[in-house]
Amino acid sequence: MTRKIDIFDTTLRDGEQSPGASMNTEEKLVVARQLLRLNVDVIEAGFPISSPGDFESVRRISELAGDNAVVCGLTRAIDKDIEVCADALKYAKRPRIHTGIGVSPSHMRDKLRITEEECLERAVHAVAFAKTFVDDVQFYAEDAGRSDFAFLAKVIEAVIAAGATVVNIPDTTGYSLPWDFGDRIKYLVDHVKGIDDVTISVHCHNDLGMATALSLAGVRNGATQIECTINGLGERAGNTAMEEVVMGIRMHGDELDAHTDINTDQTSESGCIHGMDLAAACGLCCDGLTVGKNKVNLLGENLHIIGARSIDPPEYGVAERAGAHLHTVWEVRERGLEAVLADILPALEGKQVHISFDVDVLDPAEFTATGYNIPEGLAVAEVERVLSAVLDTGRACSFECVEYNPAMDPGKKDLNTLMGILKMVSEKLK
Repeated sequence: MTRKIDIFDTTLRDGEQSPGASMNTEEKLVVARQLLRLNVDVIEAGFPISSPGDFESVRRISELAGDNAVVCGLTRAIDKDIEVCADALKYAKRPRIHTGIGVSPSHMRDKLRITEEECLERAVHAVAFAKTFVDDVQFYAEDAGRSDFAFLAKVIEAVIAAGATVVNIPDTTGYSLPWDFGDRIKYLVDHVKGIDDVTISVHCHNDLGMATALSLAGVRNGATQIECTINGLGERAGNTAMEEVVMGIRMHGDELDAHTDINTDQTSESGCIHGMDLAAACGLCCDGLTVGKNKVNLLGENLHIIGARSIDPPEYGVAERAGAHLHTVWEVRERGLEAVLADILPALEGKQVHISFDVDVLDPAEFTATGYNIPEGLAVAEVERVLSAVLDTGRACSFECVEYNPAMDPGKKDLNTLMGILKMVSEKLK
């Protein structure tokens, strides 16, 4: 049997740092429900001391999760942070406090202005103090990717002795190369007393486009938990994408001696969670529709997006700045499809227009708690109507249909029907 790799999802904490991905408590609960359907092992629900909203989110998600997942709150190595986090987690069946401190020369010298001895002392105190509230304490060695190997090992050994149950080795700045990061994890496995008794976690960023590779290198060398987010959301270039590492492990489980318990049938549903504009970092995302940011910027005013949805008719900054045309599902339902077509067809004159359809139909039950009235998405018949009108013009056009869910389509047409439409049109466009 291969090693079980825990999936620690931080969409609700680190992922929320993506511009435009900030969520209120009700929105976080929608995401949390989907994370539970995915069967993630740990949900990092927020940073409780940062705001009353984050505190309430951690508290509500603690109640929601029950025994189905560990619920984790983030803190700094500060007593007040830890006390507030413990209070937010008091209703959790499986609470975890995630505390830590910077361990790289840069962080200690320029950010914290402390010595190695002070860093070590604060790390040990934070873990020991957190341990007075919960049994499960995770320590993060911030900027471990740029730290001295020997000093990092010294800190990790000390916090394990103080009671840490999980040690998080982050490549905070996305600096590392995969083989170097793997060597760092292997060094800790070989040199830290007691490390066999705790979970080794990796938390990688995508600044150089290697977050998935870094995380898998960590697993290959002994890590048993990956910290990740839906769609790789996160600050700067984003975090490790859950769907990538999960499928990477699934495809190469024997080579990595690894497996996860993620329900992969739910990954496409999670890529764009109903009603949540979650992909500011990786593109333009609305329920069921993801258009890469590079595509948006490249196509600009030649891009038409039909059927876009979110909880409210949104202001899609990325697309608007690029000049793209957004025809939301509200517009289609209020103005009618023919009126939207009347806007699109003249744009074909002398241009290469790209049309993206959102044909996934929203499950209204997802939003019973929000009170929002969400209209249905596009039916296949509506996609056919648009494509037929475009073909009748005899002008060039490219198109795509994204996140189609045949079981929910009001037209009751299956995916093969839709694929047949696309194949027919692509043949005629040749």
